[in-house]
Amino acid sequence: MASTALPEPRVAETRRNTSSPQTKAENVAVRETQSDGSDSIEESLNARTDQAADRGSVIKAQRQDAELPAFSMTNLLPFVMLGLAYLALKVPASYQRPKFNWNTTKYVYAFGDSYTFVQGTAGLANFSFIGDAAQLSFTPEQLLANEIIPKNTSSDGSNWIEFLTGCLGGFPSKCSPHQLWDFAFAGADIDPNILPLHHNFSVDLVDQVGQWATYAADVIPHPPSETLTAWWIGINDTGDTFNNATITDWTDFWHGEMNSYFNTVDFAYSRGLQGTHLFINVPPGQREPARNNDPAGQAALQKRVLEFNTILSGYIEGFATRHRDLNVLTFDAYTWFDDILDNAGRYGFTNITGFCECSDPTYFWFDDGHITERVHKLLAQAIEAKLLEAST
Repeated sequence: MASTALPEPRVAETRRNTSSPQTKAENVAVRETQSDGSDSIEESLNARTDQAADRGSVIKAQRQDAELPAFSMTNLLPFVMLGLAYLALKVPASYQRPKFNWNTTKYVYAFGDSYTFVQGTAGLANFSFIGDAAQLSFTPEQLLANEIIPKNTSSDGSNWIEFLTGCLGGFPSKCSPHQLWDFAFAGADIDPNILPLHHNFSVDLVDQVGQWATYAADVIPHPPSETLTAWWIGINDTGDTFNNATITDWTDFWHGEMNSYFNTVDFAYSRGLQGTHLFINVPPGQREPARNNDPAGQAALQKRVLEFNTILSGYIEGFATRHRDLNVLTFDAYTWFDDILDNAGRYGFTNITGFCECSDPTYFWFDDGHITERVHKLLAQAIEAKLLEAST
């Protein structure tokens, strides 16, 4: 690409809050048996959507109409194919699943946080594709007229889900071969009834799915044989809580989070997101530049992330067992990040502890908690390689 004079880069407030918010103890659930009752799940998430809409009316009245600046443009960077044979993208159970073919998958849905969000013309600047807590609702016409703004993510460039789908900008419905419908929200946790919102306008995972189910599920196609749903959440949940002294039983806390997470996934399934589901675990947050001078914090966060990922694996297995009509795939982001960081020179990175809010391809970190566009591109290539391996 021809070089272009770029404005001074600016990082939007999509990085995690590293403080220690108080949890709502009454909502830290003990381990419960997962329910398959879609009616009760739907009632619960519909109630959440109504509550979020009520919160939104208050926020909307208070919000100032200050315009948030957009991210700067950066050039696409060269990338290499990863040959990491041990990366875990697999079918968690041994019984027969329906056929999956990445090449014929037309619709990709995504839910998550700043690592996954894309900017839409109808979204909150630097936070979402469409809407926020003040305005969850939208019409079919507004959804279909919404466009992805290129290179406007937490990397100040394209991100992994854009590279994976090839949907780098414009109308999602015009992207080929894969349409990208991304409801992730920067700064999201799993459930606002478990952890406080990062901002009063944040849309956590349960409300992302509630928003999709209420306003988009009947508008955008999702035929099972042509649909992939990607879930990547937990980076903020672990980063927000690792040093929280009010949590005395971490196993029960994570089970409470997972119950909410997979009740939400079950609800999405009941509303038509079937076919294939991809779950990505939490990367090693203890290796972010934000933790460089905090050895005790690094150790504590590593412990929390490993706990989260271990319990997540069990819930993915349970989801796969309950839904034998699905392909359930996983990608081990923790192992992938560790491999790149441990073998940085092999991949052309010379700085893995600092960060640069720029397009320098030798940096792994864009800011103190987010990866660069080049890392996103490598990640997309690794995930796509495994999707192709899983294809039949």
